[in-house]
Amino acid sequence: MRTEGLSINLATVREQFNLREAVEACARLGISAIDPWRDQVQKQGIDESAKIIKAHGMRVTGLCRGGFFTAADDKGRQTAIDDNKRALDEAAAIGAECLVLVVGGLPQGSRDIAEARDMVASGIDACRAHAKAVGVPLAIEPLHPMYAADRACVNTLGHALDMCEQLGPDVGVVIDVYHLWWDPNFEDDIARAGRGKRILAHHICDWLVPTRDMLLDRGMMGDGVIDLKRVRRAIEAAGYDGPQEVEILSSAWWAKPGDEVIKTCIERYNTVC
Repeated sequence: MRTEGLSINLATVREQFNLREAVEACARLGISAIDPWRDQVQKQGIDESAKIIKAHGMRVTGLCRGGFFTAADDKGRQTAIDDNKRALDEAAAIGAECLVLVVGGLPQGSRDIAEARDMVASGIDACRAHAKAVGVPLAIEPLHPMYAADRACVNTLGHALDMCEQLGPDVGVVIDVYHLWWDPNFEDDIARAGRGKRILAHHICDWLVPTRDMLLDRGMMGDGVIDLKRVRRAIEAAGYDGPQEVEILSSAWWAKPGDEVIKTCIERYNTVC
C-alpha cells in the first residue's frame, strides 16, 4: 500500500516503542516521515535521536510540543519562554520542519481567558527571533474547546490565524482534524490559512461517538465521524501538499502491538483519508 505522503506522529505508538524502535518500525513498514515528542527525543538523547533519524532517512514533519506560555507570574512566563527556546534548539537538531505549540490554558487560579490569550501572543512573540535564527517555524495548534481551561486557550483555526497575523509572517498553524472538524467556519478558515501560507502541518485521526475520555480516546481514521477526505480536499485546494500526519492518543490503540497500529494507519490512509 502507498505510504508516500504519510507521517506518523510518534505519540501514536509511544507506549509500544521508544524513539529508536519507533523509527525502525516506521522504516520497516515503508514510512519515511515522523513527528516525535520532546520527551521521546530527550529520553533517547538529542544527538542520538538526530543520528537515528538521519540514518533512516526520515523526514521530520514537526516536533511536539512547545507552548504552555501562560503562568501566574512573570517568572513562570519567562520560564516558559526559555523552555520554548530550548525546544526550538531540539527541533533544529533533529531537522524538524516546525515546533508544534500547544499554547496553554488558564493560569492557576485565573478566570481571565482574554489575559491568557494575551500571554500566549506575548510568549510566541518573545520566541520569534530565536525561531528565525535556528530556522524552525512556530506552529500554533488550536485545540478543541474542551481543552480551553487547561491546555490551549486558542480553540479555532480562525483565532489561530488572527494571532498569526498579529505576530507576523514567520508563525503558522497546525490543522488537526480532531480539534477543528466541528467548526462551521473550518473550511473557510482553511482557505484563509492557505492564502496566508500559514499551513505548516496537517494532523489526522478520528472523533469517536461516544468519546469516553477527553484526552486518550482518539479514533483511528475511519472509525469515527470526521469527513477526512473532504478536509484533505480543502487543505489541498488551499495550496498545502505536505504529509498527512497520524496522531492518535488512545489507550485502546496503545494496548495493541506497535507494528499492527502502524499497518492500520497505512491501510486507513489508503482507504479513508
